[in-house]
Amino acid sequence: QVQLVESGGGSVQAGGSLRLSCQVSGITFREYAMGWFHQAPGKEREEIAVVYTDGGTQYAESVKGRFTISRDNAKNTLFLEMNNLQLPDTGMYYCRPWGVNYWGQGTQVTVYS
Repeated sequence: QVQLVESGGGSVQAGGSLRLSCQVSGITFREYAMGWFHQAPGKEREEIAVVYTDGGTQYAESVKGRFTISRDNAKNTLFLEMNNLQLPDTGMYYCRPWGVNYWGQGTQVTVYS
């Protein structure tokens, strides 16, 4: 049974930084592409960053140049380094392996001016 535990969220002033983590269990982590998703208040959840099994990455335009996704296959952990946070970055953040229909509880990020 897959388990996804996101952590690292918090409240931060605009321009600040946070580092999110996602501890994954129940799957062979290194065999899955992994995504970070953002759900702003009142909006749909959208994928903002992906890291493939070969380490390649892809980003939504809204976060490109500010966020960095990475993975540690030895620790079954996914990361999202978020820099220069802006008010629209506020919301819940979730991780998910591609092809797995399961969500964790997410972690809340609040950016204030």
